Amino acid sequence: MKGRHIAVIAKKEFRGLASEKTILLAILLQVFIALFSSFLMVGLTAMYDPVSLSRYSHFRYDIAYAGNESPLLGYLEGSNDLRVHRMDLSTAVELLKERRLSAVVYVPDTAPGSDDPVKITLYTLTDDLQGAVVDVRLKSVLLQYEGDLRTIRAGRLDVTPIPLQVPASAGSGDFYGFVYGLLVPLLVFLPGILSAALVIDLITEEYQHGTLETLISTPVTFAEMVWGKVLICAILVPVQAGAWILLLSLNRIAIADPLLILLHVTFASLLLILIAACCALYYRERTAAQFVFSTALVVILLLVLALPYNPLNLVARIAVGTAGAEQWIVLGAVMAAVLALGYVMQKYAGRIGGRSAGEEGQGPG
Repeated sequence: MKGRHIAVIAKKEFRGLASEKTILLAILLQVFIALFSSFLMVGLTAMYDPVSLSRYSHFRYDIAYAGNESPLLGYLEGSNDLRVHRMDLSTAVELLKERRLSAVVYVPDTAPGSDDPVKITLYTLTDDLQGAVVDVRLKSVLLQYEGDLRTIRAGRLDVTPIPLQVPASAGSGDFYGFVYGLLVPLLVFLPGILSAALVIDLITEEYQHGTLETLISTPVTFAEMVWGKVLICAILVPVQAGAWILLLSLNRIAIADPLLILLHVTFASLLLILIAACCALYYRERTAAQFVFSTALVVILLLVLALPYNPLNLVARIAVGTAGAEQWIVLGAVMAAVLALGYVMQKYAGRIGGRSAGEEGQGPG
C-alpha cells in the first residue's frame, strides 16, 4: 500500500466534495446553526434550566397573598418583580384559574419560632413558561425567608454546620452543566458522525456508478482507494470540530484545551468512519449500509455512554480543565481499536480488490 496513491485518491475526493449532497447539507446546517447560535443558546438553555430565562424578564407579576401575617409578606412586597394583593384563599385560587394572577402564596398560622414546621403552600400555573419564570422570582424571596427561619431556630442545632464557600465567579451550575456537559460534546462529535455517513456514500457510489472496474485497472489498489476515501473524511473531522470550538469561543464559552479535544474527537470519529467503511464494503448499497451503520451507531452510543470514562464525558472534562490521567488510557484504548479495525478493513478491502481484479482479468468468455 503506497501513501502516494492514497493521497491521490484523497485529493480526487476532496475536489468532488462539492457534488456530495451529504457533506454540503451538513455544512449548510452547521453554518445555519452558527448564525443563530446565540438565539439557540438562550432557547435550549431555557428548556434545560428555566432559571436562566428569568434574567431576561423585567415584568412585574401579580400574585395573591393569603393566610396570616408573617415576615414573608414584607419580602414579597419588597420585591421589584412582584405585585402583591391581599385576599382570601378561595378568591385567589379562582383568579389564578382565570389567569388574572400568576401565583398564590398561602401562609398558615405558624410562628417563626414555633416547634412546628412552617408549611407554605404555593399555587402556580402548570405547563406554562410564565409559571416557570414566576417560580424563579418566588424562589429567591422564599430563600430569604428560609434564611430568617434558620437564624431564629439556630438554637435547636446540636452541632455547628460547616459553611460552604462558593466562589463569586462560579456562575450558574445548570447553565454551565448544559454547555459543557451536553452542548460541547454534541457539537464536536457531530462532524465525526457526518463524516462516517459521508464515507458510505463515497464507497458505495463506486459500485452504483460502475467506476470500480476502471479504478481497479489503474496502479491504485482497491484498498488504497478505500483508505483515500477514509483519509479525506477523517481530515474533515478536526476542521469542522475546530470551527465549532472557534464559534463557541467567539460566544464567550471558554475551552480549556481545544487541541486535546480535537485529538480525542479525531480518533473516536476515525473509529466510526472505519465502521461505516466496513458496512459500505460489505453491503455495497447506500441505503442498506446507512441503515446498518445507523443501527450500529445507536448500539455503540448506548454502550459507550454506560461507561464512566467515555469520550463524551472526557471531552466535557477537558473543556473545563478537570480531566485526569484516565483521559490517556481512554485515548490509548480508542487508538488500539482504530488500529485493529483498520487492519480488519485493510484485509477485507484487499480480498475484495483481489476478487474484483480476478473477475476483470477473466473477461467475457
